[in-house]
Amino acid sequence: MTTSPAPILQLDNIRKAYNVGTPVEAEVLHGITLALQEAEFVALIGPSGSGKSTLLNIIGLLERPTRGTLQIAGRDTGGLDDGAITQLRGATIGFVFQFHHLLPAFTALENVMLPSIIGHGTATAKAEASARELLARVGLKGAESKRPGELSGGMQQRVAIARALSLQPRLILADEPTGNLDTVSADEVFGLLREYNRDHGSACLIVTHDPRLAARCDRQIELVDGQVVTGQMAGARTATA
Repeated sequence: MTTSPAPILQLDNIRKAYNVGTPVEAEVLHGITLALQEAEFVALIGPSGSGKSTLLNIIGLLERPTRGTLQIAGRDTGGLDDGAITQLRGATIGFVFQFHHLLPAFTALENVMLPSIIGHGTATAKAEASARELLARVGLKGAESKRPGELSGGMQQRVAIARALSLQPRLILADEPTGNLDTVSADEVFGLLREYNRDHGSACLIVTHDPRLAARCDRQIELVDGQVVTGQMAGARTATA
């Protein structure tokens, strides 16, 4: 009898409240339960203020839930201290944000190498070779020495993607990665994430307001008022409407 592999991400009854124990306590996530399998490419959709960014911060181990269980790569994060959380995040998760968060004084190559520099305390030859390969893969061969201010928005986002992929994460979290891009650049950035997902089997959870891009994902999870209201295969809503 074969057993199914554990999900790369498992949330059970996740709740998040702010100002806990005060008269202005407010709960923004109300019992979120969901799972993400290895190699899945999933869109997280929902209106502004629905809790998508808060949920992504919790999944990315940037915030802790008030209640509930969060497992990353089969590991329960509830009892981990800050050091262990940081280690697990760095070893497992790659982040791509709407705003690139590139260091303006660093070159494209240096920005991509940054996670490795932080992890190892120095820039190794192996890390540099890997960074150059990633930049070439995202179409930026020849731009290694350019600084963010010399690159277009789409090019900066490609650098950010290369940086997120530099440690070969098993889980990629992308928060509106195409939100500031034109349609052509958005399609290119989305395509890069999709290509990495298919080639390496890394799971990807992407927050997007773009219905075109959401429809191209394997599955859509819809969040409304801090609750999951749908978790369907792409295209299912259209088919049943």
